[in-house]
Amino acid sequence: MIQFLHTLRSRLTTVLLTGLVATTTILLLASPVLATGIYDLPIISTGDDTWAIDDGNVLSRITEANLTAASQELQAQTGIEVRYVTIRRLDYGETINSFTDTLFISWFPTPEAQANQVVVALDTVTNNAAVRVGETAKAILNSEIAESVASATMMAPLIDGDKYNQAFGDAKERLVSVLSGQGDPGAPSLTQDIDIDRNFATAEETEASRSNTTTIVVVLLILATVIPMVTYYVLYQ
Repeated sequence: MIQFLHTLRSRLTTVLLTGLVATTTILLLASPVLATGIYDLPIISTGDDTWAIDDGNVLSRITEANLTAASQELQAQTGIEVRYVTIRRLDYGETINSFTDTLFISWFPTPEAQANQVVVALDTVTNNAAVRVGETAKAILNSEIAESVASATMMAPLIDGDKYNQAFGDAKERLVSVLSGQGDPGAPSLTQDIDIDRNFATAEETEASRSNTTTIVVVLLILATVIPMVTYYVLYQ
């Protein structure tokens, strides 16, 4: 009898631990995505062969390859280096402009290093973008065009349905055209204004996110209940 109780207790402990591990794993996978800081991204310096960093996980491999090829060719032709970055989320109080400025200075800390650099960054939560340009490159890619690339060229595909690959592809085409001296093809017209200084989701974005989160939580609760039961049945029946 005592041996039976020990065996039963051992089996129940195993089942509970298995269920706990499974439940914890599921909950960790469903945890809210943390904000991206500049130190979460690779360290870049002048001449580095890294051109596209998709921390937001929204770009296809083909898009990353196209961005890389275009930047390499532009560098070879003009000496100007253009890098593209997506991030998951901004820290509270941060804007895409302040983040991009900080990232730009972190990567290229001196005026000499910054001169021929261009950084294009996008936050995938707010879908806001920013373009930071070094002083030498700015003689070709002025502030007005850079702002238009961020607030119009990239925004049009995003407004049309979160078309991230098209947004970066369109930005790449316009930047290459301007920086290689072929002229500015201009930006598409937008049907709504974009606030690039916000770091929070709109009411519509929040409602959509809440709906998705509720569904995920319900599914996780069901799985957290079922997994231990199934585990026990498989192991001990």
